[in-house]
Amino acid sequence: MEKALNPQELPRVDEYIPSREHFIMQDDKEMLRAARNLTKGLGVPKPNIYWPDMILSVGIGFGALAGAVVSEHAGVSVVLGLLSALGLYRALMFIHELTHVPKNTLPGFRIAWNLLVGIPLLVPSFMYEGVHTLHHKRTQYGTKEDPEYLPLALMHPWSLPAFLLIALLAPLGLLFRFSVLLPIGVIFSSVRKFVWEQASSLKINPDFRRKAAEPKVSISIFWQEFGGFVWSWCLIASIFILGPRPLLIFAAVASLTALINQLRTLVAHLWENDGEPMTVTAQFLDSVNVPPPGLLAEIWAPVGLRYHALHHLMPSMPYHDLPEAHRRLKHELGVQSTYSGANHLGLIRLIIRLARSTLRTKLAP
Repeated sequence: MEKALNPQELPRVDEYIPSREHFIMQDDKEMLRAARNLTKGLGVPKPNIYWPDMILSVGIGFGALAGAVVSEHAGVSVVLGLLSALGLYRALMFIHELTHVPKNTLPGFRIAWNLLVGIPLLVPSFMYEGVHTLHHKRTQYGTKEDPEYLPLALMHPWSLPAFLLIALLAPLGLLFRFSVLLPIGVIFSSVRKFVWEQASSLKINPDFRRKAAEPKVSISIFWQEFGGFVWSWCLIASIFILGPRPLLIFAAVASLTALINQLRTLVAHLWENDGEPMTVTAQFLDSVNVPPPGLLAEIWAPVGLRYHALHHLMPSMPYHDLPEAHRRLKHELGVQSTYSGANHLGLIRLIIRLARSTLRTKLAP
């Protein structure tokens, strides 16, 4: 699939703005080679970064949540609730790292994350592991077999607010999945099949159906589901022990966390593919980097997700090495390179671009 570029086939350098359309059938071999060569010495996960970052995020998230519950002042509860959502959001995003980092490089991290974050938020790691990697397969990215892709730029304008607002219902749906559907599925195989295929993956493609899990991970999935079942009923029982306030505040924080994540997902790609397989370079240019100097991206796209396009170029690169990898590639390849085509200025401009694309779709005959 890789093919050397012929400069005569491209626009003049001073006019050339790299885009996905230029690389549907051919890769930019120079960029792919640079990504391999310039990032040597990077790529080793550092436990002394992962552990403190995750634990601090969890501490802020649940500490602020406790403060929001016990506070008697509405304003203080709101501020602490927002802080809690941001802390839990950052902690939750480590699920992305779990999918790509080899298990033996961070002993105990996966178990700790599930106990501290995944099960309490009813998003255990099995709902992402074995699913997210399909999004990175060259022949599946952007197609109907991609669980994490919708051609949002080609859809109608109402699809964007609907895409965001549905995230607010995610905590309620997860509670229902673990507390009701899961035990019913133990009795009725048809329900179990439905739950596994359609309610056991963090997906945005409604047509995606999850395939049966490999036997080697079935025990881990069992314990994660069991933990989610027990915790879901603890949450329900808390209404009768502590009253409705703690659960309602927790639900509001969880919904806000889901909304922030959905907003990040909205601008993680340009969503311009119509379902056909693409080259690695085209996938890269359909993805988004929001590099420095902006600081807000560290909040709404934490744990390396501000370098999402670069991540698609090098999926196994740990999040703490992505800034340096980006610096090296930008310095070596320059601002007129293909690599620069995936770098964008910020959240608002990306939303405006996507909204304009949907409006053009509406006006098209």
